[in-house]
Amino acid sequence: MSKTNISFPVSGMHCASCAANISRTLKKTKGVMDASVNYANETASVVYDSDTIDTSAIAESVKSSGYTAYINMSDDSDTLEIERAVELRVLKQTVVFSSVITVFLLLTMIPGLPSMFSNVYILWVLATPIQFFAGRRFYQSAWSALKNKQTNMDTLVALGTSVAYFFSVYIVLFGDSLHSLGIGTHVYFEASGTIITFILLGKYLEIRAKSRTTLAIKELIGLAAKTALVKKKGKWIEIPITEVSVGDMIRVKPGEKVPVDGVVVSGESVVDESMVTGESMPITKVVKDNVIGATINQSGVLEIKATKVGNDSMLASIIALVRKAQGTRPEVQALVDKVASIFVPVVLVLALVTFVLWMILGPDPRLPFAIVSMINVLIIACPCALGLATPTSLMVGMGKGAKLGILIKDARVLETATTVKAVIFDKTGTLTKGSPEVLEHIFVSDEKYVSQVYSLVSQSHHPLSGAVAEFLSESFKVSEKKITHLKNIPGKGVTATVGKRDIVVGNESLLESKGVTGLDKESSLLAGYKDKGLSVVLVGINKRLVAIFGIADSVRDEAKLVITELAARGVDSIMLTGDNEKTARIIADSIGIRSVVSDVMPAEKEKYVRTLREKYGVVAMVGDGINDAPALTSADVGIAMGEGTDVAMESAGITLLRSDISLVPKALALSSKTMRNIRQNLFWAFSYNVVLIPVAMGVLYPVWGVLLNPMIAGGAMALSSVSVVTNALRLKGVKL
Repeated sequence: MSKTNISFPVSGMHCASCAANISRTLKKTKGVMDASVNYANETASVVYDSDTIDTSAIAESVKSSGYTAYINMSDDSDTLEIERAVELRVLKQTVVFSSVITVFLLLTMIPGLPSMFSNVYILWVLATPIQFFAGRRFYQSAWSALKNKQTNMDTLVALGTSVAYFFSVYIVLFGDSLHSLGIGTHVYFEASGTIITFILLGKYLEIRAKSRTTLAIKELIGLAAKTALVKKKGKWIEIPITEVSVGDMIRVKPGEKVPVDGVVVSGESVVDESMVTGESMPITKVVKDNVIGATINQSGVLEIKATKVGNDSMLASIIALVRKAQGTRPEVQALVDKVASIFVPVVLVLALVTFVLWMILGPDPRLPFAIVSMINVLIIACPCALGLATPTSLMVGMGKGAKLGILIKDARVLETATTVKAVIFDKTGTLTKGSPEVLEHIFVSDEKYVSQVYSLVSQSHHPLSGAVAEFLSESFKVSEKKITHLKNIPGKGVTATVGKRDIVVGNESLLESKGVTGLDKESSLLAGYKDKGLSVVLVGINKRLVAIFGIADSVRDEAKLVITELAARGVDSIMLTGDNEKTARIIADSIGIRSVVSDVMPAEKEKYVRTLREKYGVVAMVGDGINDAPALTSADVGIAMGEGTDVAMESAGITLLRSDISLVPKALALSSKTMRNIRQNLFWAFSYNVVLIPVAMGVLYPVWGVLLNPMIAGGAMALSSVSVVTNALRLKGVKL
């Protein structure tokens, strides 16, 4: 058995029941292990055995339900976009056509107009094109569902309006016989026409609004460059981006987009990466630096070597991740799916019960009352709002997160993140910048030896030497000196000869072993550096102490504010580090973290995460997404600061595209606001049906004599779907 996962667009869906029907059909197909269909983004996800079934059979299964599957194309393809645009344009034209005729139908409700406006034959003529031309989509969809022994929202609309239309036709032809029996002979042509018009208008507004929920994906797709300037046989030639291969040399001029992921081999420039990572400040790129496709080269000319192209690029990975995540379902959706799957059959039963009760218990004339009430139930009980409630909010929320540089892997992560009680931070590279810096220094004697010291430390590969070298080059005017007899002493430092001077750079024990004098005089200073949690690097020249450097991995500027924001949300912060307790405590105190787990080996992090889960219940882990992968996976919510790497995306539920931990509280806030929006939508959708179905059945008539007008029922049904989508779109402007 070969288990395969695919996701593909599906066109032709009109409601959540359509999605449920396609899902059921797919699950019944031999070789399909699991299937889910998202009505909001019109996408199906299928798990199947490729040894038993192929993609063409899956597409045929979808087609048998009356819909079209686009398995061999992505949903950003021109063909599908053109089809959707045509569908929207045709629907708009149909709405306009239907609306014009409906206006004339509604004139019959205005008293005092000439008798022609109430002529039943004229009303019949006007209502017919609406019923069978504008409303043909409902019949087609209902018939497709019926052939598969299924029902959908269009089944309700087709039944409801057909009852109103054909009952009216019967009255036109045989009204006298009904009148003689004491049965009212009012026609409902205006009701059937208006209902169809309202529902089509609602569908048009819904599709337009839904297109805005996928705007984030479309914007990401639009970022990609269309061409690249590639070196071929010694000449620079502009070719389509689809023809670029890994290893190609590409030239990027100022103002142009970087076509693909690559590494700089020549040139220096400033690159704006905000459109991909959300990082607001442009970043300087030099030789050996990595660049990301779709970012903008702002100043110099860069020559890069392509390392990832097409679907392997970072932008493509982000798009795929967001699209996949938007198709996932939180636990709350399971209840919604179950309700949607049985909703239409239940409504059909309720409509029949309503008709029977009115015929038995209703006042005279009973038949018109029974028919109107049955029509109301069929029309008002649309499950569209219920089906749209969750996926539209997820699409908008995840799209907003992607624009901020917060990639959410699964909808269930959003749901879990709302209950996080503690956030565990890995120290190095997360709370700190991940690179040591000189924070304190003193020259015991003359600074004239700066160039000699720089020449030595710049040749050492130790991180502390690198920190000293960077500090000296930025703080002083230095020049390279010739070095001889360079010797690295593991765990202690480095020695060398520069001109006629013997230089030693390292820890206290190394300088003592080399006979360097002056250490006693600075013992209190050394102790003070150590009390601050600084690593001390000493410099001796010709056996005399000349400089002391206090080095530490500096805390991120935003760290303290992040801890404060989390505390305000009632979330505890915990630091997990391999540092000794004293050093760890100093850093934790500086940013307001009370709980510290120190002296932790990398392999032990996952164990400590499990221990903290037992204490707090639901925890999030923030790490770099590479060496913290087991711990990220073990946490309820893994948040990787992985710069969009594949490892980060796979090991964590949430990936931060830039190294900015201020995105952590924003990610938690986004999850809370998205889930709150979903609950609002579900409340509205459930309340709409719970309240209005009984009203449609006529529960208000015995007390107040109120019976719902079928036209109002159609308008309310259309409004419910539009309201849910509109509420979801509010997430686009929410402040985090």
